[in-house]
Amino acid sequence: MDIRVWVDGERVDGKPSISALDHGVTVGDGVFETCKVEDTKVFALERHHARLDRSLKGLGLPAADRSVLADGIAAVLSEPLEFGRLRYSVTGGAGPLGSDRLDVPLTYIVTAGPQARPAGSTKIAVVPWTRNERSAVVGLKTTSYAENVVALAAAKAKGASEAILANTRGELCEGTGSNIFVVVDGEILTPPVESGLLPGITRGVVLEACAQAGIPIREVTLPLDVLNTAEEVFITSSTRDVQAVHAVGDHEVAAPGPVTAAAAKAFARTAASLDM
Repeated sequence: MDIRVWVDGERVDGKPSISALDHGVTVGDGVFETCKVEDTKVFALERHHARLDRSLKGLGLPAADRSVLADGIAAVLSEPLEFGRLRYSVTGGAGPLGSDRLDVPLTYIVTAGPQARPAGSTKIAVVPWTRNERSAVVGLKTTSYAENVVALAAAKAKGASEAILANTRGELCEGTGSNIFVVVDGEILTPPVESGLLPGITRGVVLEACAQAGIPIREVTLPLDVLNTAEEVFITSSTRDVQAVHAVGDHEVAAPGPVTAAAAKAFARTAASLDM
């Protein structure tokens, strides 16, 4: 795999680079961000940095050193990257084998690599597990992603590219790595942050862009079964942008519908004006 890797000041690529006692390895004590890279430019980097710091604060860790992140990002993007993803992680550093922490420097990891551009539409599948809207880490982008691995594997076994989860109240929540939107009576609806979702960077831009374009859009609590009656469905993420959904399990949906297409256009206009 053509993945560039930088750890704590050094470009290491395929070489061993993380301590076996790093708390990010032993207990998943860390946070991360994934950004779209296009023509070697990183999309909405400052927004990603701000969310990283919110996640670190939520774990009780100090804010990231932006200069260290800048060095790592420059190192992995020193060669051109036409389209792909940048992922950077900050962990609690070396720690004990349990959940206690040591007062040690944070570990910084930055990676980048190419990936295929997203398809024009996709299939999603609802899985039986839930997001806990009362979790201690709700809304934080932590490195503890095992439940997402299990959920995504189950969705892929059904021919879908993303798994969709409800929360413990049975409300529509989010995907394993995406946010979800539905169109009902011509209006775009999406679950609120209070549902337990991770507020995506692309989700935020879509909300702003549609409001600016005069496209009706609202955050509202939704039942999970709205996916079976919605006129249109789309998901958003850093590398998907706005991606229409043509099937929810065995239920087919028009894709891309006119409202989804309008949202995608509005997103593209607003995204082009953001700092890269």
